[in-house]
Amino acid sequence: MFNTENIILYLLASPLFGVLVLLQTPSWNIKLLRFQALLVSSGVFLLSLFLWVWFDKSTVKFQFVDQVFWVPSLNLNLVVGIDGISLFLVILTTLLIPLCILASWVGIKTNVKEYLIAFLIMEFFLIGVFCVLDLLLFYIFFESVLIPMFLIIGIWGSRERKIRASYFFFLYTLLGSVLMLLGILYIYTLVGTTDYETLSAFSFSPTEQKVLWLTFFASFATKVPMLPMHIWLPEAHVEAPTAGSVILAGVLLKLGTYGFIRFSLPLFPEASLYFTPLVYAMAAMGVVYASLTAIRQTDLKRIIAYTSVAHMNLVIVGLFSFNVIGVEGALLQSLSHGFVASALFLVIGVIYDRHHTRMLKYYGGLVHVMPLFSLIFLVFTMANIALPGTSSFVGELLILTGAYKTNTTITFIVATGMIFGGGYSLWLFNRIVYGNLKIQYLSQFCDVEKREFFVFLPLLFGTFFIGIYPEIFLDIMHISVNNLIDQIRPTF
Repeated sequence: MFNTENIILYLLASPLFGVLVLLQTPSWNIKLLRFQALLVSSGVFLLSLFLWVWFDKSTVKFQFVDQVFWVPSLNLNLVVGIDGISLFLVILTTLLIPLCILASWVGIKTNVKEYLIAFLIMEFFLIGVFCVLDLLLFYIFFESVLIPMFLIIGIWGSRERKIRASYFFFLYTLLGSVLMLLGILYIYTLVGTTDYETLSAFSFSPTEQKVLWLTFFASFATKVPMLPMHIWLPEAHVEAPTAGSVILAGVLLKLGTYGFIRFSLPLFPEASLYFTPLVYAMAAMGVVYASLTAIRQTDLKRIIAYTSVAHMNLVIVGLFSFNVIGVEGALLQSLSHGFVASALFLVIGVIYDRHHTRMLKYYGGLVHVMPLFSLIFLVFTMANIALPGTSSFVGELLILTGAYKTNTTITFIVATGMIFGGGYSLWLFNRIVYGNLKIQYLSQFCDVEKREFFVFLPLLFGTFFIGIYPEIFLDIMHISVNNLIDQIRPTF
């Protein structure tokens, strides 16, 4: 009989079940492998929707909590559960995985079985990151995500520098997490457990908070990424296959912001307040620098990669505003970025699959031969610059409103990112879609196919649904965010 209390364990087990199914299927039967992976990942998404259906928005407690004894003698156990902060990140993950598989239907032709297995394993780790309520196991899931992503970039990347980019991605993000592991080991020796709810009730001394906060910051800031730890991201995006870029922008960048809101803010509130000027300075520089750098890029993926850096640094400003409006805006903007940035990488993937180049100079006038593509590109370009009615507008408005209550100067600086965003987004759209066709470079054209349209459809729906009716999301987040602010407020 189906037990709602075990739903997260079922959710974690489903991708692993899919891996076992794929392992039993012959490698030469590519069509069957793709259908199996798509079916399993779609089933995981539908299962995750039950979390939303059965979620009780009136309680601050973690829901669907389940426990599996791991090493009881050391007081280390697998504890899972979700709240209003993690719910939509889980659903975003389970939505993007089947879209990535569908987007790779034609583009990936070698080692298809291993490619699909890598995505299902990554889905298992990502769900674990957002659901696990034990600090050590969070670290294990957090770092394990690197392995399948490393393989996806290094094996199925699109250019000769893919090996260098995969090592760049792996080493940069792993080295940032070594300090966090030392911090977790110190917490374990001090408290005797890494259980999240036990740690939430424990009071660290001000000095311990500052040192531990810095060890966690080194890891989370690299994942966001914040300046100057952002260098790995454009390299990884440019070399990754389209689906790799989608999951990297859509979910992996959220691991850093989720780490801040789940661990850094509630466990080390005094240190979080103490280091807020540092975070604000780095985030403001990140928004402005990434926006200006995006304007001068010539590789289509690199442009979108730098826009991701700018938007994620804006999310950090919202998280460290220490008020409900700013934090809810940061969560909504994270969700919005998962839709919009993923869609923009898919847009680039559509024209790359046809013409096998991402250099901007070869494109122009695509509206004449690809009208549906141009319309979809226009919608997501408008969403990227936070047009009212799209998801980004609500998120950015709440972030800037919350940040204004805390620091007007930083708010003014990061608000310029919206102006720069309009500049680089419209410049990119104009160069690709309008003007004359450059038939000396590109001579054969094909508009968006049915399969590609069905990949874009959920992202289009999500972008407008959040933008038009954000209350349904904010309503579920509200009590969890309020509880977080209540934990931090006594330190003010």
